Amino acid sequence: MIPRELLGVGKVPGHSGHGKELRCYRHDRDYSIWIDGIELMSSRVHGSEQALAELALDKLGPKAAPRILVGGLGMGFTLARALALVDEQARVDVAELVPEVVTWNRELFGHCAGNPLQDPRTHVVVDDVGKVIAGATGLYDAILLDVDNGPEGLSRPANNSLYNRPGLVAARAALGRGGVLAIWSSGEDETFERRLRDAGFAVKAHRVRARITKGPRRIIWVATRA
Repeated sequence: MIPRELLGVGKVPGHSGHGKELRCYRHDRDYSIWIDGIELMSSRVHGSEQALAELALDKLGPKAAPRILVGGLGMGFTLARALALVDEQARVDVAELVPEVVTWNRELFGHCAGNPLQDPRTHVVVDDVGKVIAGATGLYDAILLDVDNGPEGLSRPANNSLYNRPGLVAARAALGRGGVLAIWSSGEDETFERRLRDAGFAVKAHRVRARITKGPRRIIWVATRA
């Protein structure tokens, strides 16, 4: 049996004490990131992360030199798919709170997603995506959020502020005319869907498979300014 190898540990800002650490592992040729004994993401399973970019940019439609924000770098699959779907003049900002996640993408498993951080259209911001959104009035054509487990925070309770009404109103303000907000979630949340509508969005929920054709169902909400 091939053992699982711990490659790195990263602290989640905003937590003190034991338990809130991201741990990066390698098992054979696969990589994964865990928190508190729960696997957050894996290089084996990334279909829904790619679908997040596909659904958002399909809704946006053809646009020259779009400005995109990806909230949560993860293992780079959403970023890579977004880059594949936009033109050479696009700019894709990616906000990642944990610096070690950026380092792991650069040094350990970036090749799994095609090394999207090496693309000159990519601009990394090591910060809370909520702060990036708050300072970006009318700036973005699309915002893609894959932060935590969706509206129910797992790794960091402060992430909930992205998904409450003020956070959604801020996201709406950060979008330009015709802008799209797309949000990944591990499960259904009718209350959150109503909250999106109350914040001024027209919303469609898409149910996708974790591995594209199989695996657990994930939810991607695609929202546009109503």
